[in-house]
Amino acid sequence: MTHELGDILTHIEKLSELDTTGVEPMAQVLFDAGETATLRDDIERPSLSNADALANAAVSGNGYYKVPKVIER
Repeated sequence: MTHELGDILTHIEKLSELDTTGVEPMAQVLFDAGETATLRDDIERPSLSNADALANAAVSGNGYYKVPKVIER
């Protein structure tokens, strides 16, 4: 991970070399864009039933997904 972090920091250093004169700072990346906005309306709708949610599970039981044990105690 040290090598990957180093690559990220090198990239950040390259970005800091960019001339941003005349570029207005943004307080946030989401903004009122009318029809081009990327967020959908928050509309309440029915959720999946338990049976529908588990329909494609490889293994399920008692209303839950069953997964292999990965932590030994």
